Amino acid sequence: MTGIPSATDAAGPSLAGPSKGLIRIIHVYPREMSIYGDLGNTRALAWRARRHGYDVEVLDHHPGAPWPRDAHLLMGGGGQDSGQARVEEDLAANAATLRALAADGVPMLMICGMYQLFGNAFVTVEGLELPGLGILDVTTRGRTHRMIGRVVVDSPMGVVVGYENHSGATTLGPGQQPFARVRVGHGNNGSDGTEGALRDHVIGCYLHGPVLPANPAVADWLIGYAAQVATGRDFEPGPIDDAVADQTRTRQVHRVTELASPRPLSRWRRKVGL
Repeated sequence: MTGIPSATDAAGPSLAGPSKGLIRIIHVYPREMSIYGDLGNTRALAWRARRHGYDVEVLDHHPGAPWPRDAHLLMGGGGQDSGQARVEEDLAANAATLRALAADGVPMLMICGMYQLFGNAFVTVEGLELPGLGILDVTTRGRTHRMIGRVVVDSPMGVVVGYENHSGATTLGPGQQPFARVRVGHGNNGSDGTEGALRDHVIGCYLHGPVLPANPAVADWLIGYAAQVATGRDFEPGPIDDAVADQTRTRQVHRVTELASPRPLSRWRRKVGL
């Protein structure tokens, strides 16, 4: 096995009893592509998998390092344009491996910059086309203005909340399923009402935050498929009390939705004390 043990891979809480198996999580480019709190997603995945009764190993993959063997779940985050440039060569070198893992059903969560790199291409504002992996049938074009703010979307895992901050506008290819539909926010491009892309067990999206602690259903969706890949058996979830996360998400949905709704002038005057 190759790869660098992550600082995230500290001993965490687990259920009593025998292990249900080992899940190996690979955090892809944590130095170059991990801004806006994306490291928290890896920590959430490791914590929840242990609470479900699985042993967990977290490895960091850095540019130029051998690709880790036996990857069961991949996480990649957002980064600046300079970060994308630093990982481009390594991503191309491991393209066949990543495509094969996706085809074999290995779950992946790729956010913002890594979402774009998992698509067909990124076209810069100047018109330069940078090729992607083509795992997701999406194409991103750079814009001069950014899409920033809180987001509420409807996904196959339920209502999901997060935060977006991106200048790339992404469009889905024919037949490409979006990850979610936007209630509040810009989503992929601010115009078609879609957020992210979903193909097989690969999620690409623009949701930062980090997104998984506030949306445990998405984390368990990824862990469930990782458990199947790792053990060859169906996912065996353990009891986890998500009341706090559910309350936090519900409050955020209400707050963001209310702020995004047009308000009568009288309500606005009362709020500002006029």
